[in-house]
Amino acid sequence: MSNETFDFRGPAGRLEAVLMHPAVAPVAAAVVCHAHPLHGGMMHFKVVFRAAKALQSAGLGVLRFNFRGVGRSEGRHDHGTGEQEDARAALSELQGRLPGLPLVLGGFSFGSLVALRVAARDARVRAVFALGVPLSMSGATGDLASLEQIRVPRLFVQGELDEFGPGETVRALAEPLPPPREIVVIHGADHFFEGRLDALQDAVAAWAEGRPWTVPPAA
Repeated sequence: MSNETFDFRGPAGRLEAVLMHPAVAPVAAAVVCHAHPLHGGMMHFKVVFRAAKALQSAGLGVLRFNFRGVGRSEGRHDHGTGEQEDARAALSELQGRLPGLPLVLGGFSFGSLVALRVAARDARVRAVFALGVPLSMSGATGDLASLEQIRVPRLFVQGELDEFGPGETVRALAEPLPPPREIVVIHGADHFFEGRLDALQDAVAAWAEGRPWTVPPAA
């Protein structure tokens, strides 16, 4: 396994990225979006890194990147709207570097909302995962409305004690959605999965090892 660091062109300028290569030929390619840029979110955050490692261990090539205005990435925070375009640009970059592979998209906290919105509208996304969905974040209701439009396989991983959206609340939101979808509530975990990162990583790895991108979308 190896990492490749580079910048690529986004809609607001340069975007900083790391591409994590698996030890064998990749079976799919994934983009992982980070938490809120105005609250310390960046691609090196523990939850994002652990999710990416889980996907890498399952044989995926994984692109982590900084949204506009974070790290070396150019531009300014755009309250989730421009960040969706950043995520789409990341998918395009990944397609160019790992052509012909199914695309997976996901994220943590703010990044999970961005990923869900993009997955609802971008037919390239074959599976999507949402970690620590921040139900109480301003604007989250509008973002979550996109859930009804997503037909590809979905994974939700939520801390039981998440202060921005308890696990059972997310379960109640996701269970009525049409399959294929999976909900994992991690016992005792808060929003940042403090002390429960191994369980988070295991949940993402188990989902990826099932190759959800091969499951036909819901009708």
